[in-house]
Formats: sequence, C-alpha cells, structure tokens
Amino acid sequence: MAQFVDWDLAAATAGALGKSGPRVSYEEATEVVADLRRLTDEAAGHVAEYTGLRSLVAHPPVRIVDRRDWAAVNIAGLSEVITPLVNRLSGDKQPGALTDAVGSRLTGVQAGTVLAYLSGRVLGQYEVFSADPGQLLLVAPNIVEVERKLQADPRDFRLWVCLHEVTHRTQFTAVPWMRGHFFGEVQAFVDASQAGGDNLLDRVRRGVATLSDSVRNPDSRASVLDIVQTPGQRAVLDRLTALMTLLEGHAEFVMDGVGPEVIPSVGEIRARFNRRREAGNPVEKAIRKLLGIDVKMRQYAEGRKFVHGVVDQVGMAGFNKIFSSPLTLPRLDELGDPGAWVARVHGPVGPVSAAG
Repeated sequence: MAQFVDWDLAAATAGALGKSGPRVSYEEATEVVADLRRLTDEAAGHVAEYTGLRSLVAHPPVRIVDRRDWAAVNIAGLSEVITPLVNRLSGDKQPGALTDAVGSRLTGVQAGTVLAYLSGRVLGQYEVFSADPGQLLLVAPNIVEVERKLQADPRDFRLWVCLHEVTHRTQFTAVPWMRGHFFGEVQAFVDASQAGGDNLLDRVRRGVATLSDSVRNPDSRASVLDIVQTPGQRAVLDRLTALMTLLEGHAEFVMDGVGPEVIPSVGEIRARFNRRREAGNPVEKAIRKLLGIDVKMRQYAEGRKFVHGVVDQVGMAGFNKIFSSPLTLPRLDELGDPGAWVARVHGPVGPVSAAG
C-alpha cells in the first residue's frame, strides 16, 4: 500500500530542526520532573472536586517529555490515524514507486518542519491518537522557559498548567464516548470529500506543504483552508471547531476557577500569559495564523466565555449535561449565545448558583 508520509523522516526532521530548551542543571531537571508529577496528582483532585467529573478508566502516569519526545509521540499518533485513512482512500490506486517515495519523503520533511516549530510552543497536551484512552504529556523545557520569561512563581505556574491539561484528560476519561466521537468526526471529514481519493490526498499534501512553507517563509500568502473544498467538509469542520472550542474553553474556565483557591499568584500569571499570547513579532504572528494557532487562541477566549455563561445560568451540574451525548454538545452558533444552548438542552430555567 502507498505510504503517504515517511514518518521516520518526519521524526528525524522534527528532532533536527527543533530548538534546544533552556539551560538547566541535572539537579534542576530532576526537580522539575518530580514537581510536575506531584502537581499533576494535586491538580487531578482539584479538577474532580471543582467540575464534579470523575475519570471512569485507569490511566497511566503523566509523561514528562522534552521537545523531541513530544514531536515523536505526536508523529506516532498521527501515523496510527492517518495511515489507515489514506490506505482506505487510496483503494487499489497505486502510484509509481518513485512517485510514492518522493512524495512521502517530501511530506515527511514538511510534517517534521511543522512539528519542530510546534514542539517549542506546546506546554502540555492530552494526546488521544496513539493510545486508548490517551496519554497526558507535559513538555518540561517549554514550561520552564515560559515561567522564566513571565517571571512567574514556578510552583504556581506549573500547577496552573497542570490544571488545564488534567481537565483535558478528565474530559476524555470521564466521558466514555468522547474519544470515539472525536475520531468519528475526523473520519467524517475524510468521508465528506466529494472528490476522488487521489485528488483529496493531493489537497492534503498541499495543505501540509503550505504549513511547512509558512514556517520557513512567513511572507507566504497561502491559506491552509484551501484543503477544505466541499460543503460536507465545512459542515464537519464546524462541528469539530465547536467541540474543540468547548474543550479548550472548559479547561480555561477550570484552571482559572480553581486557581484563586490554590494558586496565590493566578491573577498575575493570567495577565502576563495573555499578554504573551497576544504579543509577537510579525513573523511569529504570520506563522501562528497559517498554523491555526490564532484560531486556537480565539477558542480559548470564546470557549471560556461560553462555559462561564452556561454555568451562570444552570450551575456546574447543569453545565455537565453538555457531556451527556454528542447531541448535547454546543453547536457552532450557540458558542456566542450560551442561553440558546441552555434553552435547547434544559428548557426554561430559573437562576441557580454556580455550584448548582
């Protein structure tokens, strides 16, 4: 079967192009790892108490990784998901051996370039592709680098990050259908293509090339949205956008909601962190736009506002009804109107407390 991406080359490229982390001694590195493990466990208790959500599965310990390891884990996960989809799309159509080899190696270099850039920015992730139910990753060099740049209290900043990422783990382990639903939407996006398999693969390759080019050449005017060409795909993308906005906003709401009780400097951290998100030279801003990072930043704010609006109306227990089934997830147009979601799912309601 044709290989879409040379995954080994992608991993090698990400490792070679990834930036080195901040300078720390062996003793400091050991302390950071131990601290993040301990704070992850502490965050789990806070998240469960605050949200009322409880994990339904046993999960492995948090993985503390460096930038190279983060890229390698994501490459392995993407391979697990993308390879079967590409094989199914390709069917019996086989390109020539030389064309396949050149194409897969080129895409491998491009994918590795993108992941090298992202590996220097991600603080943590609940990675769902490579394992069931998923695995929690914390990128220690990036956490240390950001806390230093923000001049934040290390313990407070690390716990703040852990609260966010543990909330994501809770979303996928306390809601048994979440991972399968997410995978199903990814599958639906592929199925919604009305073009032939080879044409779709060509468009995806062009999308990866656009991302890679944006990292190397921020003046590029190409748009990654060029790969979304059918009405069916746009409809699925709307649902995925709504889901990701909910999950990100929920994590932001929880980390700030728990924060004042257990993180003395949370207000200062949030203010400095937001300024860091919004800042950036023109090169950084161009890359963030083309990689979709600016969209993710809007998801944080819009999602947090939606969750806050729902909790204000129906309390945390009422909000958790959002996780009852895929049918109770917010629609894209409801994200800007929490009352519309409440009316659809709860019907008319009176005022309740946030603890409701």
